[in-house]
Amino acid sequence: MRRWQVDGELTAAQIAEIVAVLRSGGVVLMPTDTIYGLHARADDANAVERLAAIKGRDETKPFIVIAASAEQLESFGATIPPILREIWPAPLTAILRRGSSPVGARVPDLPWLRSILSESGPLFSTSANRSGENPISAPAELAESLRKLLDGIVDAGKRDGKASTIVDFTGPEPKIVREGDRMFTQKLRKRLRKSL
Repeated sequence: MRRWQVDGELTAAQIAEIVAVLRSGGVVLMPTDTIYGLHARADDANAVERLAAIKGRDETKPFIVIAASAEQLESFGATIPPILREIWPAPLTAILRRGSSPVGARVPDLPWLRSILSESGPLFSTSANRSGENPISAPAELAESLRKLLDGIVDAGKRDGKASTIVDFTGPEPKIVREGDRMFTQKLRKRLRKSL
């Protein structure tokens, strides 16, 4: 298993190594702008199957997809409301239309992670814990039973552990499903109201 230490930014060489692991079907622990998550290529069925098995999750329950940009999510088949192009990147998970089934999507507010995503393509992301357990905010908290199943760990220190705000954009008006950071959610409410 590979391990990369991040102190601020990743180097181009580190990004290339992480992308190579993901492209080969690997599952990698990486921080987002909220908490640590397990990640695998969204367009690689075998990698997604591994991700579900590691998570101990029913495969019918969808994962969130993270992407480098709204444009990359559009290429993935998601319908992007114009307001999201102004808000992202941010700790906001948007429930979007994608064909016949909705998808939860984010553009994380971490430049080096978006650099990885621009080269790897969209990744499925899920909190780094077994289903039903608490998410982790640092690699040291990762259960050993999960650690040995991974192909790589990106260690960027402790995250703040605040969950993202979730907004459902599939209805006639955007609806806040879960509040994350309070200040961010308050500003978001105002922007969403102005956009209507």
